[in-house]
Amino acid sequence: MRTVDLASLDLAQYIRPGDGVIFQQGCGEALSLGEAFVQQRAGYSGAGVFFGSGFSRTFQPEHADHLRFSGIGGIGTLRRLASAGALDPIPCHISSIEGLLRDGIIRADVVMLQVSPPDEDGHYSLGLVNDYVRTAAERARVVIAEVNRQIPWSHCDRPLPEADITVAVGTDRPPLELPTAAFGETERRIAAHLQDLIPDRATLQVGIGAVPEAIITSLADRRDLGIHSGMIGDSVVELIECGAVSNAHKGLDAGVTVSGVLFGTLQRLYRFAHRNPQIRLCPTSYTHAIGVLSRLKNLVSINSALEVDLTGQVNAEAIGSDHIGAVGGQVDYVRAAAQSAGGVSIVALPATGRQGESKIVSRLSGPVTTPRSDVDVIATEHGVARLRGRGLRERIKAMVAIAPPEHRERLLREARETWK
Repeated sequence: MRTVDLASLDLAQYIRPGDGVIFQQGCGEALSLGEAFVQQRAGYSGAGVFFGSGFSRTFQPEHADHLRFSGIGGIGTLRRLASAGALDPIPCHISSIEGLLRDGIIRADVVMLQVSPPDEDGHYSLGLVNDYVRTAAERARVVIAEVNRQIPWSHCDRPLPEADITVAVGTDRPPLELPTAAFGETERRIAAHLQDLIPDRATLQVGIGAVPEAIITSLADRRDLGIHSGMIGDSVVELIECGAVSNAHKGLDAGVTVSGVLFGTLQRLYRFAHRNPQIRLCPTSYTHAIGVLSRLKNLVSINSALEVDLTGQVNAEAIGSDHIGAVGGQVDYVRAAAQSAGGVSIVALPATGRQGESKIVSRLSGPVTTPRSDVDVIATEHGVARLRGRGLRERIKAMVAIAPPEHRERLLREARETWK
């Protein structure tokens, strides 16, 4: 491993025009490397960047003058790239990304990591994100690491040795943070409807957003919960510290909360995870693989959506051409929960949008993320629709019952016109 000063780092020595570049996603993004990358982009014009989620303002539409952007969708600040037509969304399940990298379909010529300082054995930690980046690094010609003194040394499936890093730069700056999403009375009402579906000893997978956060917050009185999720935030620390989470009955990884990424804050989640053996970050081949997930007991999958149609088709990606979300891991966990003993998958969303529109619709305005054949439970503030194994007429009746009351007559009329 070669160590250089950030100010003297010439990325054109390592990145070639047309290369595929991978950054850690979300809160794990190497901020200093990213800033240098876009500043020096003319030196490797035509290079492409693949994104997971994004929470920084590093990458802007004008950077498409020399760079090509693709990714799983418009999550977080990546929405502006998608809206400007600068990001080409790749519809794919999180569980498939490692395979796409191994096959070279998603190129990983250069990987940019943000890592912790080494431990006493000289091993670095991937810190906040260990999802598909290890596989990307194994494929890469060059691995450039930003060794940030403020990144926690979190336990991963395996440590990162110095030999895996081509060149490193040292920094000392706060990492990106994702505070707990604010929620209100609507989200609390949704959570209240789901209490009977989340028993003691359930194993939880939780997505991003206000509704999942409200549900997590409502579980402080549970006991012996487990966590096996693609991501966790600050609210999971609250569950662990109040005694609701023990991870004792998951069927796998007793006593350990398993996640792929940490999306939280420095003072809460990141400090809690530092050298804490109760938290383990694993690749998507473990956090999202059906063969692993189906071995979990009482898996409760909690995700949200942009809209759901009357037959149970879920759109979590886009409204028209506006890419807001992604396929992500929703389908991976929905299908896994169906195979887990005692499992249930929940898609929860407010029934009404900001403009008063119904999010329960007769026809989706975007793609089908989770097909109706996989859907189990849909919940809004008006109640719960249990769709698994039910016919179309039963589904329509159940979905109309959880739609906004002022839209129900219209939805029934549209349903009669479509499904006679």
